[in-house]
Amino acid sequence: MSTSSSRWGALVVLCAVIFLDALDVSMVGVALPAIQHDLGLSTSSLQWVVSGYVLGYGGLLLLGGRTADLLGRRRVFLVALGVFAVASLLGGIVDDGALLIAARFVKGVSAAFTAPAALSIITTTFPEGPRRNKALSVFTASGASGFSLGLVLSGVLTQLGWRWTFLMPVPVAIIALIAALKVLPKVKEERAEGGHDLIGAVLITASMLLLVFTVVQAPEAGWTSLRTLGSLALAAVLLGLFVFAELRMKHPLVRLGILRSGPIVRANLGLVILFGSYVGFQFVAMQYFQNLLKWSAMETALAFLPAGILVALTSTKMGDFADRFGTARLITIGSAALAAGYAFFFVGISTAPSVLGMVLPGMVLLGIAFALSFPSLNIQATNGVHDDEQGLASGLLNTSGQVGGAVVLAVVTAVLTSGGTLSIEALRGGIVVSLILGVVGLGIALTGLRFRSAPAVKADETKVYETV
Repeated sequence: MSTSSSRWGALVVLCAVIFLDALDVSMVGVALPAIQHDLGLSTSSLQWVVSGYVLGYGGLLLLGGRTADLLGRRRVFLVALGVFAVASLLGGIVDDGALLIAARFVKGVSAAFTAPAALSIITTTFPEGPRRNKALSVFTASGASGFSLGLVLSGVLTQLGWRWTFLMPVPVAIIALIAALKVLPKVKEERAEGGHDLIGAVLITASMLLLVFTVVQAPEAGWTSLRTLGSLALAAVLLGLFVFAELRMKHPLVRLGILRSGPIVRANLGLVILFGSYVGFQFVAMQYFQNLLKWSAMETALAFLPAGILVALTSTKMGDFADRFGTARLITIGSAALAAGYAFFFVGISTAPSVLGMVLPGMVLLGIAFALSFPSLNIQATNGVHDDEQGLASGLLNTSGQVGGAVVLAVVTAVLTSGGTLSIEALRGGIVVSLILGVVGLGIALTGLRFRSAPAVKADETKVYETV
């Protein structure tokens, strides 16, 4: 991509795809009660419609990023986008809950390859500095807007039938694929050396799947039962084996030295909390608005509209703000807004909530949090990273968000189902999980204002990853 117009043309296509990926995470939200009724799913099974996608996405993002570095970002992006379109079609026509969850998992896997490939195309195309920050702010704004507006669009489509929330992405993905073939030119890329770390990919995916499954089943099996404790111990062992393998492999899935950079670590922890807490909150809100308050799908979607509009209108400016104020300050303000938004819902949740006193201000604060934090976290996580590890850096960041979403959703689901019936107390307990995470996230963000961590040096280079 040698010219400015070709760069920005490619950015439009990449933004469309990341919008679609993020849309698919949240668009199923409002449709969940209808899916549950139509397919006869329990609340525990229902959360796997969300977790199936999130785990496929988060579990293989690191492999997706590494594959993009090894085989070529354009090639990986195009193939994965085609798989996404097919899986979307299958998800819209199945009549069995297990098959629906399987289709969602495959979609998540395909997104695990498109997302890091798209982000690394941007970071290797636009030089580090204001131009890259601008491109990243537009890219991440597209993802944040897709995630925020997915709930609104889901409300519209669910009025027609929940299957439309699965079928709608099919033509969009096909159009994006055709456009990508034309605007993503075949260029010689700087590729990483080595091969695939399949052992690492299997270990990290297995550990995350087992962890989430154990947390979801814990209320039924008992938190102190041998089954629960044994599964948690096995998940920890698998994670430990993953770290052990990565330290000894010549070409690991994750070069752990990259985590010597404080800003990169804080960015990944920040996305775990931002995305994880919001996915959990969204699940609670769907149960609250539709199952307890008996709001329609459209009314529920409109409740989330302020946050979506705010993110869509402001996120593209975050690149300029990051240049001027630094990512650490923006992340700190966003973290404060996130915790405050959850606090509004915790205090105000009732059988007769105030739209102006709880719903509107809470959603506005959550919109501010996403608009400020999401682009800033992406910029901070990729600044100073060498081109041949941009896929790793972007895959690591996206993995943090998706796995955080899956684990927190599992915890929230366990809290909601522990009492047996849906109640204000159970819903408030679910919100507490997100609120606690929001407060922890604010604490982590504040450390970014005080400390400049030691740089992480690539083993075979003197290249230093910048601190922010």
